[in-house]
Amino acid sequence: MLAKKYHSEIKSIINPFEGIYTLEFQSLNGKYKYHPGQFLHIAIDPDFDGTSQWPDSRCFSMQSNPNEETIKITYAVKGVFTRQMEEQLKVGSEVWLKLPYGDLFTQPHNKTNTVFIAGGTGITPFLSLFTHESFNEYINPKIYLGFRTKDHNIYDSELGLSCNSNKFVKLFLEKNDGLIDIQSIFNDNGHDSNYFISGPPVMIKLFKQSLIQKGVPAGNVLTDDWE
Repeated sequence: MLAKKYHSEIKSIINPFEGIYTLEFQSLNGKYKYHPGQFLHIAIDPDFDGTSQWPDSRCFSMQSNPNEETIKITYAVKGVFTRQMEEQLKVGSEVWLKLPYGDLFTQPHNKTNTVFIAGGTGITPFLSLFTHESFNEYINPKIYLGFRTKDHNIYDSELGLSCNSNKFVKLFLEKNDGLIDIQSIFNDNGHDSNYFISGPPVMIKLFKQSLIQKGVPAGNVLTDDWE
């Protein structure tokens, strides 16, 4: 699927915590086309007209699924570009999105006993799969999610729409349980499962190394680490 530029309008902005924003985009030039688990580039330069050289942009995972008319992303303010997004973007603002990119769930993998591990906003690419009918192809999936507190799990409504995925979910709340325990996850699932990992780059690196050191084949550890 070739990447296409979509002139888009911001339909809603949710700011549940300081420095965390969920944006919803509506296309102004045709339906968005992508697969679950893919990501986009967003350009917010007001002078870009869609025909000149692609301006400075940033990648974000899409948390909506391909059946939806709108696209949602969640971002944390962590640098110059995201600070500019926080200050510049309002409901009704027009931006350009370029998508799709990535092959997170189209890579070959076993859909039986598949393990999904996400920290914080790392859950977003998983939501695009969990809320899509293709998630019904997964047999006995295991989902491990880590958040700072229960209140930081702002995705309950989406998980509730996610093909019954919440019955497979185990939460790690840092305040009560500590960080996600990769050792216990491995103990529960073993060498043969496929492991998808998404979250902060340090977490992804450590968890991937840990699983491979325990004997999980490198090809069975699939990560969302395009940043």
